[in-house]
Amino acid sequence: MTPEIDNSVFVAEGARVVGDVSIAKNSSIWYNTVVRGDINPIKIGQYTNIQDNCTVHVMYDFPCLIGDYVTVGHNVILHGCTVAANCLIGMGAILLGYAEIGENCIIGAGSLITERKRIPHNSLVMGSPGKIIRQVSPEEIEAIRQSALTYAELAQNYMRSSTYYE
Repeated sequence: MTPEIDNSVFVAEGARVVGDVSIAKNSSIWYNTVVRGDINPIKIGQYTNIQDNCTVHVMYDFPCLIGDYVTVGHNVILHGCTVAANCLIGMGAILLGYAEIGENCIIGAGSLITERKRIPHNSLVMGSPGKIIRQVSPEEIEAIRQSALTYAELAQNYMRSSTYYE
């Protein structure tokens, strides 16, 4: 299978996107990230950024689905899970198979979301295993969206200028 990647998507040098993967407009895959849809599909929405050194993979019987306006921090592992729109997945977090993250969620850095865990919309989750700490504020929901837009702009700057690759 050949990945379907919109022309506006930035895929950094050293990143690998293989298999049944679709990436929507204005998204970005950053340095040394692996997005591997070898046995099931991976779908990445628009204005979503998967930052440096992440692993995005699937389960033998389940895809990995990532919504629009999602920020996935450095060194995150997304393994056969679903992340709804407008979420922030903090650096080093791990989301295991069949986990479902609702819209407008923040998963704190280093958190572990265990297999089959369902996180309701608008939740702040921290810890290992992850526990809901509180509801996300309207200001935090807007900040998540702005983070995604900022990364989309940064990605476009990288695409326009070859000096970023030196």
